[in-house]
Amino acid sequence: MNRSDRTDRRSERGTTGGSSSLKWLLLLVVPLGLCGAALAWALAASDPVQSETAVRVLADLAGATVLGSAALPRLSERLAPPWRVLTIVAGVWAVMEFGMLALEASEVQGIPLAELSAGQFGDYLTAVSGGQIGIALLIGSGAVAIYSAFGFRNPDRVTADLVLVFTAVTLALRPITGHMSQQMFGSVLGAVHALAASAWFGVLLALALTVRTRGEWAVLLPRYSRWALPLVATVTVTGIVNGLIRVGGLTEFGTTGYGRILLAKTVILLALLALGWWWRRTWVPLATDHRMDAESSLRRAIFEVLLMSVVFGVAGTLAVTA
Repeated sequence: MNRSDRTDRRSERGTTGGSSSLKWLLLLVVPLGLCGAALAWALAASDPVQSETAVRVLADLAGATVLGSAALPRLSERLAPPWRVLTIVAGVWAVMEFGMLALEASEVQGIPLAELSAGQFGDYLTAVSGGQIGIALLIGSGAVAIYSAFGFRNPDRVTADLVLVFTAVTLALRPITGHMSQQMFGSVLGAVHALAASAWFGVLLALALTVRTRGEWAVLLPRYSRWALPLVATVTVTGIVNGLIRVGGLTEFGTTGYGRILLAKTVILLALLALGWWWRRTWVPLATDHRMDAESSLRRAIFEVLLMSVVFGVAGTLAVTA
């Protein structure tokens, strides 16, 4: 055993407790995502925003977490899929998708959710395209949750690749059929944008949940950084194109709710890009050379994940703003 391995073993024994306590900070993803949604709702002002915004944000965060967790074995063969996490988060995702269906049905029917009858809900599911898409989303997320639960009990009989494919297809369904689908290539751009953003966020969150030692960060962080670069470029380019298609002119960034939310999303995204550039110059080289302990790397990962969750909140509200 070489010196760095022995050092990592001692580091793991000394910092496991601190790292475990830090991991709980990842739960702040939920309130910060909702704060991003609240910020976007305030910026929308008098422009209509659909009532299911908060549920949409939680569904997006859960789906991205599932995607990132399922992608971990692609980052390293030594990383086993976190089946317990996949089961729990995919279950939450399925519940959020059902909540979205119910809220959309009540909005289309023009009645409060508490007064929505089973017949009216069924009519929405069968007669309205949004309901049919919602069923597909519910089936996709539910299937991932059930398969992950089976994988938790039988890890040798399942593969994370199947979860990865089902999750990616399910996540792409909503942007493919969203408001951008009315524009040329809008569906493709929307789906690529959503998948790239989900992978960027989800893989880093999954690493923060699973990586424990300095040696693991030294191997995995550079690999994630290489993944993140094309993902960030894809998110940026598709976001710019989508924004230019949707917003008719510069004045709309101040006069319309959609424009103001898009501007806020752009500002936070630019902050993330600057942070990513700085991390590549500082954090990645230090972690790669075993010159940063696991707890310090975890703090940086958590900080970036939490900032990303705010962007998800803003983006989720943007998607349901007229």
